[in-house]
Amino acid sequence: MTGFDAIYKHYFSDVYKYVLSLSRNEAIAEEVTQETFFKAMQNIDRFNGTCKLYVWLCQIAKNTYFSWSQKQKRTLPGLDTDCSSDRAPDIETSFLDKDAARRLHIRLHHLNEPYKEVFTLRVFGELPFSQIGELFGKTDSWARLIFYRAKKQLQEEFR
Repeated sequence: MTGFDAIYKHYFSDVYKYVLSLSRNEAIAEEVTQETFFKAMQNIDRFNGTCKLYVWLCQIAKNTYFSWSQKQKRTLPGLDTDCSSDRAPDIETSFLDKDAARRLHIRLHHLNEPYKEVFTLRVFGELPFSQIGELFGKTDSWARLIFYRAKKQLQEEFR
């Protein structure tokens, strides 16, 4: 097993979960994670050790996902990335839930960074505050505070 194989085996799951928290789509997360590790393998000599390897990989993953997302918007406008085909038993409830989720995502989209990303990582990615803090080079207390402030901003907008 080469050194990069060990990196791949050790970090794949965590990077995949991170991308899944961004995309909320398993197929997209799988594709972006694979591309992330391909880019990391090509550029491993550029990793200078100023941050943790996990953080470096997540930065590559984040940039790869956003590039992929922008490309999809240009080539397939109106593409709905939700591939689930399950139908809710109650259409009205399903519509209201989707409408509430849509409004939340719109408000979330307008949050400033790092509030938007911290909230997304915590709620959709289900990452612990310690990992979120690590991604930003901060403490878990910082991640808790930013999450709390983001949640407060979203709650105030829903009133």
